[in-house]
Amino acid sequence: MAARSKARKRALDLLYASEMRRESPVDALERAIADGEGPTNDYTGVLVRGVVEHQARIDELLSSYSEGWTLDRMPAVDRNVLRLGVYELLYAEDIPDTVAVTEAMALVRDLSTDESPPFVNGILGNILRNKSSL
Repeated sequence: MAARSKARKRALDLLYASEMRRESPVDALERAIADGEGPTNDYTGVLVRGVVEHQARIDELLSSYSEGWTLDRMPAVDRNVLRLGVYELLYAEDIPDTVAVTEAMALVRDLSTDESPPFVNGILGNILRNKSSL
């Protein structure tokens, strides 16, 4: 697995776990670093901090583009993969759009339900198609 793919997986782990514990993802990241369990790739921190910084806008877009689904109704893994994907699509200038979508798809294929890949792909695809107007 490539270094950035591992960083995305670790960022997803932190986002998911912090949500389940009802704590700040940045606090979870900093605690993991302090405990020596922190990410070995700096990109994990970039992703976690980036999602947190832009979460209000990311969640607004997800709510708008996920027809018939509220954020609370989505599986937690899907919700956090989508947050990572949207962050990379809109804010990570060094990540090609196709890579952002492909990596998000790999995460949900490996970690979520059988229905998740088409759901995540549809939302990210719609956001990507409208990216220039967002």
